[in-house]
Amino acid sequence: MALFDGIRRQLRSVIEWRDPNPDALFYEWSDNGDEIKNASKLIVGPGQGCIFVYEGRVQSVLEEQCLVTLDTANIPFWTTIKNFMQFFESHHKVGIYFFRRTEILNQKWGTTSSIKYEDPKYKFPVGLKAYGNYSYRISDGRGFFVNVVGSHGDFLVEDFRKVMSERIIHPLSDFLAESKYSYADIDASRNEISAGVTEKLNADFGKLGFEMTDFRIEGTNFDDETLTRINRIANVTAEAQAAQAAGVDYGKLQQLEAMREAARNEGGAAGAGVGLGAGIGLGQAMTQAMQSPTVAPTAQPANDAASKLAQLKELNKEGLISDQEYADKRQAILDSL
Repeated sequence: MALFDGIRRQLRSVIEWRDPNPDALFYEWSDNGDEIKNASKLIVGPGQGCIFVYEGRVQSVLEEQCLVTLDTANIPFWTTIKNFMQFFESHHKVGIYFFRRTEILNQKWGTTSSIKYEDPKYKFPVGLKAYGNYSYRISDGRGFFVNVVGSHGDFLVEDFRKVMSERIIHPLSDFLAESKYSYADIDASRNEISAGVTEKLNADFGKLGFEMTDFRIEGTNFDDETLTRINRIANVTAEAQAAQAAGVDYGKLQQLEAMREAARNEGGAAGAGVGLGAGIGLGQAMTQAMQSPTVAPTAQPANDAASKLAQLKELNKEGLISDQEYADKRQAILDSL
């Protein structure tokens, strides 16, 4: 009898997650049935949870810090373990797993490919890349074990980072398509976008037992095709604003510029013909522009007039309006003072 008592004392142990790896989210204490059966105490430390599994099924989950004396513990599952495993019947598969409940902070994320959506204002496809950081925690130990870990012995922060990288594109694309942000509004709306994407991520990751506690967009950039379209829009907008400030109709200005370009093309007979026709059209267009009804000038501040004169001079310098047009418009501005 004394011999058996000594063996029992040697087999007794404390079940705890001692000195956890800072990168570990999940830890299997032991798959040794005898070691589990003869354990005397269970310690669930701060920021930890514990999962009891029997024959592949989660039987109980402890999510609070505690110290349990297993000999007298009123835990239904532990009573089941003792009943099934008496007489060292180790063929019954029992497992005790620990998981981390503290928040995992400041993890980096970045899109692995461009997010594609249609710009709601300019109606062209946008390719967007983004990056930032996020924080999360395990909110449902049972769901985490069943849907993510399964029979694996461990699960690390790096494992979750891979899952995050694979899943971030879809909710971000969906939110941008639904929210109707133009490319020019993206940077100014990063907080609103982050909040909307967080909601979508939690709907997705909540099924896996995770909660996204913080999600931030730190920066964005566009692919080359999108940048080309954006630059064209910026150039046209700048020209239209300059023409408007100088009192020149932008549509007529574009027609004059196209005719001048055609007139400059003297490559071959066809080019000469185009140039001749364009020259005639240019003269007609200029005549029509000069004959356009003139609205009686109204008094305007000197600063506004000076600005228009400067812009008008720039248009003439670039060859977008002729010297005669420049002189006439300049005189009209001066007469209005």
